[in-house]
Amino acid sequence: MSGALITATGAEFVPCASALPVADNNWPDDPIAAMNLFLDDAVAALPQLSATYGADPADLYMYDIGAYAARALAEKQGRPVLQLSPTFVGWDGYEQEVAAPLRQLPGAAAHRAEFARWLAECGAVTTDVDAFSGLPDRALALIPRAIQPHADRVDTEKVTFVGPCFGPGGVEGSWTRPDTADKVLLISLGSAYTHRPEFYRKCLRAYGDLPGWHIVLQIGKHTAVEELGDIPADVEVHSWVPQRAILEQADAFLTHAGMGGCAEGLLAGVPMIAVPQAAEQFRNADRLVELGVARRIDTDAATPEDLRAVLTDLVDDAAVAGRSARLRADARTEGGTMRAVDLIEAMLR
Repeated sequence: MSGALITATGAEFVPCASALPVADNNWPDDPIAAMNLFLDDAVAALPQLSATYGADPADLYMYDIGAYAARALAEKQGRPVLQLSPTFVGWDGYEQEVAAPLRQLPGAAAHRAEFARWLAECGAVTTDVDAFSGLPDRALALIPRAIQPHADRVDTEKVTFVGPCFGPGGVEGSWTRPDTADKVLLISLGSAYTHRPEFYRKCLRAYGDLPGWHIVLQIGKHTAVEELGDIPADVEVHSWVPQRAILEQADAFLTHAGMGGCAEGLLAGVPMIAVPQAAEQFRNADRLVELGVARRIDTDAATPEDLRAVLTDLVDDAAVAGRSARLRADARTEGGTMRAVDLIEAMLR
């Protein structure tokens, strides 16, 4: 599917084999182990990139924050690089507040030594591990600026917030709001941490048969519908849904607070119930609460009564609606795909 999307634009599709994401999205809880996975993938990817671009260097290398091989090859060839960050970027103070504590974790020293050895061997100009894995001279942040921690301390000479960049309209799919629905609630815990049958059952008890509400529940590929028990008539259950299409018509969004979910919720101006599952989602959930557009409730502590009460509180709060509308307008002015394209083409010129 990805190859077809690429070739349809007139571009050449050059596949690069990767071991990521890990099987069944079973990412290690240990952050150093996760960092090792990305380093191992870079080591395996660099010879593949060199085979294609070694004799015919690209004019510009764009790379995801974990795709170290592209930056290494660009530096070896003296070519410009542009980082595409799907999550928050570093800020003034990030080194002391986030990076330094990570270096004290078990296994961190060995990881850094292996990383430094690889940088020295592959010909990268930036041989300092922290500098190499941090921001290059130019980066596009593919998230709304509102969700960025300490946005006022981000170097805007290097980073431009363009917000989420989507493909052509209609690629994701469409959804029709039922005529009988006074209000619509979308429930989605994303794509990774979705085997949560007990939590979904709580949601069904909380929101099923709630007068005036229509519920769309995405359960992912790791949960079977049979695990949910009886499903009320006003609830539709799917393994996958066209999330953006539904959010454009929704009145509330129960989300795991992943970067994608947060961004799409802000772009749609939909009040959110944040139920973080892992990693940066806890920080994101708290940020949404700080912005005044969400309530946070944790999975294990949630009861059907709590879930129902927080939804009622959220949608009845006029101030939440006002802030959601304002942040929606702010996010859309960041430009998305077209602004990103303009900035990329400017670098090529």
